[in-house]
Amino acid sequence: MAVAAPSQQLLCFSNSTTTRARRRPWHPTNTATFLNSSHNNKPRVSLIICSSSTSQSPEANAETPESCVNLGLSLFSKGRVKDALVQFETALSLNPSPIEAQAALYNKACCHAYRGEGKKAADCLRTCLRDYKLKFGTILNDPDLASFRALPEYKELQEEARLGGEDIGYSFRRDLKLISEVQAPFRGVRRFFYVAFSAAAGISLLFTIPRLFRAFGGGDDAPDLLETAQNVAINLGGIVVLVALFLWDNKKEEEQLAQISRDETLSRLPLILSTNRIVELAQLRDTVRPVILAGTKETVSLAMQKAERFRTELLKRGVLLVPVIWGEGREPQIEKKGFGLPRKAAAALPSIGEDFEKRAQSITAKSKLKAEIRYKAEVVSPAEWERWIRDQQKSEGVTPGEDVYIILRLDGRVRRSGKGMPDWQQIMQELPPMEALLSKLER
Repeated sequence: MAVAAPSQQLLCFSNSTTTRARRRPWHPTNTATFLNSSHNNKPRVSLIICSSSTSQSPEANAETPESCVNLGLSLFSKGRVKDALVQFETALSLNPSPIEAQAALYNKACCHAYRGEGKKAADCLRTCLRDYKLKFGTILNDPDLASFRALPEYKELQEEARLGGEDIGYSFRRDLKLISEVQAPFRGVRRFFYVAFSAAAGISLLFTIPRLFRAFGGGDDAPDLLETAQNVAINLGGIVVLVALFLWDNKKEEEQLAQISRDETLSRLPLILSTNRIVELAQLRDTVRPVILAGTKETVSLAMQKAERFRTELLKRGVLLVPVIWGEGREPQIEKKGFGLPRKAAAALPSIGEDFEKRAQSITAKSKLKAEIRYKAEVVSPAEWERWIRDQQKSEGVTPGEDVYIILRLDGRVRRSGKGMPDWQQIMQELPPMEALLSKLER
């Protein structure tokens, strides 16, 4: 369970005789990291545990917002989610500071997510984003919210954050636009020329229209009608074309922002390697080319069997098979003790406060991680994976739920996808070996 606070302030909690099963920091509000961003040197916050000289129960200090939040975390660690909710609501009723209010609301959302109350969780998170400057990256990265990220309410919240606005804030959209500008650096220049030339054509049109009226009126000093009409037509045509190009560029930017948002969601999806180590997909960047096989159990199993014939060649090309079975996400996949991933899984994931480069290296050295990858990985939180695949299908005009395969690049972005299962011989011809120059350029 995560809670948020400014990076310059550390909160000190009393250490009771009962140790909580899991302690997590109050995260700073600027912890969002992105797959293709280059924001480094992010401030980090560590949790300081202050041991008191006298042993006190959490209930003894329940009169302050801070102690209510601590008590709520303690109750949740014992599985008493309903009682934890009461404590977070109590904290919100005690005139909390912005830090305490953000913490109480965020953890209240985690409780609602655990109980499957997607709408209530989304309302709490929306308030955190709007009123308390919570970074959307915290919601995106927190394993405690894995169950919420598989719900339609999360999709709605993410779409609101991507579009930005008074109800949810512009921070997420601003971060997306920074990545978009890196990927399309000349879009701003093109827009400048669209606006400048449109303005020039408009000014010219203002002077040409009176001349056209004079040409229609005739007279000794009247301008040539045909020449004046041609000038008006050129100016009007130029304005129409430039405005159309401007609108087209805006549409392409929105599509790109949506794709970047999906790529960021994809990079945070967790996998189990052959050694039972749990990693995020982002941590495998530059190491493997994941090939996601989504379909019915029979179809995916058949595709996996066919891939066995080319196992050696696929390994040379860094292929990592990731099977996703439709409908598996609706089955209970994890022990319902805490949120999202099981405790061991959550401990294996890197800290949310780290920047991307540290996240990619936080579990172990690349060489050791590479040795743990054995051709196939299992998905964690299948419902999250299934929701991402369905979103990707919608964006490419494919009916959600059809059998598809998706090949990722070494840098984690989508290389290409197709209906049905892949032709492994074609994939071997398409993908260069890992030591080839083309593979180095793909990183």
